[in-house]
Amino acid sequence: MRDERTFKIIGVAMEVHRELGPGFLEAVYQEAMERELTDQGIPFRAQPAIQVLYKGRPLTKKYEPDFVCYEEVIVEIKALEKLGGVEQAQLINYLKATVLPIGLLLNFGAPSLQCKRFVF
Repeated sequence: MRDERTFKIIGVAMEVHRELGPGFLEAVYQEAMERELTDQGIPFRAQPAIQVLYKGRPLTKKYEPDFVCYEEVIVEIKALEKLGGVEQAQLINYLKATVLPIGLLLNFGAPSLQCKRFVF
């Protein structure tokens, strides 16, 4: 089943990658994504402070994902040669800690955009 929200977010990332290509720092892709998400009317918050719970109690340390779109989708961007298990485990842990249902891991560092979708 296709999720229209993640489909649109991936489309934004593809447009950014098509325009910029690989080789920039994450901060460049972050800003370009913000512009493209705005242009396409996708609701998002950039680097929001999200409460992390431990045994039902909030920790003082907050997690700041690159984006939360549609109030339900965590979007983490990377600019690496290739994604590895560490980046995937990181996003899975973020989903567990925040109790948000969907995560997208986007890598702009490869010749083609790399994208992994996670459902918690």
